[in-house]
Amino acid sequence: MQHRPDRRAFLRITGALAAAGAVTAGLGACTGPPSTIGTWGDDAGGEGMDLTVVIGYGNDQSWDPTQTASAFAMAGIQHVYEGLLDTDPVTREPYPALATALPADRNATTWEFTLREGATWHDGEPVTADDVVFTYRRILDPEVRPLTRSFFATWLREARATGDRSVALDFHFPFPEAAARLGIAKILPRHVFSREGAWEQASGGLAVGSGPYRLASHQPKSNSTFEAYDAYNGPRPPAFRTMNWLTIVDAAPRLAMVSGDSADAQIAENIPYAGAERLRDDGLEVRGGAGMNHAFVMFNTGNPPFDDVRVRQALLYAIDTDQLIEVGLRGFGRAPTSFLDEGNPAHAPAATVYTYDPERARALLDAAGVSDLSVTLMSVNASWLMDCLPTIKESWDAVGVSTTLEPQETSALFSKMDQNQGYQAVVAVSNPNQFGLDADLIMRYNYTADGLWMRYARWHDSEEAAGLFALMDRATRESDPDRKLELTHQYLDIIAEQAVLYPVVHNELLTAWNPDRVTGVRALAYPGVNVLQARAAAS
Repeated sequence: MQHRPDRRAFLRITGALAAAGAVTAGLGACTGPPSTIGTWGDDAGGEGMDLTVVIGYGNDQSWDPTQTASAFAMAGIQHVYEGLLDTDPVTREPYPALATALPADRNATTWEFTLREGATWHDGEPVTADDVVFTYRRILDPEVRPLTRSFFATWLREARATGDRSVALDFHFPFPEAAARLGIAKILPRHVFSREGAWEQASGGLAVGSGPYRLASHQPKSNSTFEAYDAYNGPRPPAFRTMNWLTIVDAAPRLAMVSGDSADAQIAENIPYAGAERLRDDGLEVRGGAGMNHAFVMFNTGNPPFDDVRVRQALLYAIDTDQLIEVGLRGFGRAPTSFLDEGNPAHAPAATVYTYDPERARALLDAAGVSDLSVTLMSVNASWLMDCLPTIKESWDAVGVSTTLEPQETSALFSKMDQNQGYQAVVAVSNPNQFGLDADLIMRYNYTADGLWMRYARWHDSEEAAGLFALMDRATRESDPDRKLELTHQYLDIIAEQAVLYPVVHNELLTAWNPDRVTGVRALAYPGVNVLQARAAAS
């Protein structure tokens, strides 16, 4: 095991700001349940298709499933690794992956699983119960504290081997939501990752899984390639002989790869709004998936006057969100009424909703005794966010806050926050839906006592934060669904009122695909691509 990662390690292995800002395509089967979908050798178009996908963000982050939040790596990991259970890419309903069945009683405090007979790692070694225990011990390790730990540590006590191919998960309390969470815990081969230096190698692209595709090559600045794993015997076998995923961050060449009669790729995601009609004219399908994708503002509460909640609230009330959506997002956005997007099952309008109200913003600044405030607003340079920044500056300038924009690469942004604890405010992009949909998971990604974001906001050890975290823990443990939802709304109200890290806009990003080449494409509300149910179109 490695020691607890520092910020630079976290940045290297997650890319959690800029990489998490895209919505993408999932490919759904045309016929039959997942178990009836044929492999590339029989009914996936006969000859076996070589699929090319264009990804609109970088591929230089970690492939360690316990650590990464990189959109590219997480999408690839879904094809290379399996959990005991995995979730459907659209419905997010759990299904057996390495395990042979769903838990019989989701309210039980011990869940028992049998591993799929004949499951092997991509190096040919058998998957065993020891691999499962090894994986969960890493996830729960209080010294390593991997990114995924906050999704499990509150409710999962331990994983135990009960046989060579059987395991038990022991919970602290009943937690039915665990069924969907288990897909986050991709099972890792102990014989590979127990070797010295293996976790560092995973940061650079080492991936040995049990899934339908094996990672064949990895060039961080250009592409990753995958090959169908012939020995795979699980529920969603590969439909393509090979896959080539290209990383193209600039919009124009990304569009060129998927458009025109000589297009080299069948799917491209993170489509700029201005390019959608051109692609439709070329015969491509272009659709979006709405969800938690958002831009957020985070304030450094250790730097006055941002320790005053009235100042934080004032700057949110000051933003002309309608103009931001119309001009910056060309209508593909929605003003937040809660931290959660309106499509989330746990959504309800928060007690504090930051509608555009410049007069109220000025009054709050006056009440806080703040005048002649100058703010340097640092940001990531995600393309769609860059289009929104001028509106934020104009809005803050209009209420007497002199605003300087400072967009930059994600790595540069983190370095500045590390080196200068006097920074003021940051705007960045995120999408926790890549991990799941439930409110507890989404909020723990952002609001965790020892989490990255709360440390950067310098709010995690405040009295208000302690009360929030205690309320979140109560909601997690609550077994009654109605009471759990009530507690969730209570802590969402606190998060809205405190305005430490809060969405400015929820937006819809676009994916394009060639329907003459691939079938059943569905736009997802989280980053990456998922082709586990894909098929080549009939010729």
